[in-house]
Amino acid sequence: MLLRTFRWAFAVTALGLVAGALYGGWAALGVVAILGVLEVSLSFDNAVINAGVLKKMNAFWQRIFLTIGILIAVFGMRLLFPLVIVTVSAGLAPTEAVKLALTDKARYQELVTDAHPSIAAFGGMFLLMIFLRFVFEEREITWLGPLERLLARFGRVDMLSVCVALCVLLVASVTFAAHAHQHGGTHADKAQTVLVSGIAGLIAYLVVSGLSGFFEDRLAREAGAEDTEDTERREGEGRPVLALAGRAAFFTFLYLEVLDASFSFDGVIGAFAITNDIVLMALGLGIGAMYVRSLTVYLVRQGTLDDYVYLEHGAHYAIGALALILLVSIRYEINDIVTGLIGVTLIGASFVSSVRRNRAMSG
Repeated sequence: MLLRTFRWAFAVTALGLVAGALYGGWAALGVVAILGVLEVSLSFDNAVINAGVLKKMNAFWQRIFLTIGILIAVFGMRLLFPLVIVTVSAGLAPTEAVKLALTDKARYQELVTDAHPSIAAFGGMFLLMIFLRFVFEEREITWLGPLERLLARFGRVDMLSVCVALCVLLVASVTFAAHAHQHGGTHADKAQTVLVSGIAGLIAYLVVSGLSGFFEDRLAREAGAEDTEDTERREGEGRPVLALAGRAAFFTFLYLEVLDASFSFDGVIGAFAITNDIVLMALGLGIGAMYVRSLTVYLVRQGTLDDYVYLEHGAHYAIGALALILLVSIRYEINDIVTGLIGVTLIGASFVSSVRRNRAMSG
């Protein structure tokens, strides 16, 4: 099971390391390996959250997630995304951005650093909405019982998560964004940029999550109708059950891709602390992304989230921490080790709590 699920990750690792060695020798191979480890350490909570969504999808869409999805994750977010940042922020043509990335790596890194406030605002707001939606929702199983039950009661207020997210964005724009970190240790007023980017992240979440939820609800109603109505009658009414399932799965897949993109922001930016070579960056982060994808599928097929019920809680708290870290990083540089340790600690604590719960129930 383990070998079958991770075989593509192992293959990509071998190819990536060989490509790195051919591209820049042993030093480049080491950089690729370090970046791969960095991506995995920063994105374990991503795998847990993805697994919670992916388990609703059938085997076909799980394969799509591992094939087409990984192409989007590697080439889209780890290779093209930094180029798009430079193209938009510097007003360059795409060909000029590619030329800059390959020939003037220092200037390329400066442009990406200067664009960090808008990236952090977009990704931070998207992840913050995921966290708020989780903590404001009533659920039977709670990890931090009194706190989560209190937040669930507050969550009965309509659109509370959106209001809280907008308040956080407003505070970030008038505090951190007013003295946003730029290359060379300088600061600039990026309040307007952060506001626009943050609202765009909020809209992206509402649109993608809303469409996914809409089609999931319709699919659930169709499934309920199938239990009470005969097949001929439903066919006579022309209800496109299979097409509906396809749309629901497609928008869930789209939601997963946007979610992965938001998680990858800190990894892409953090990679510049190790190298400003876009080729090595794509190879290393691509290897890490493949392991995260494989781990997601492994968690689903092993039923890990059902066995260790607090893991999803810990991952969502890690998401909330990452969202706040992204917003704070608009002004202050935060070491990736700190980000990774916070996520690992929260997920580790939730795992230990899950083990204790299982022992208590079996005893």
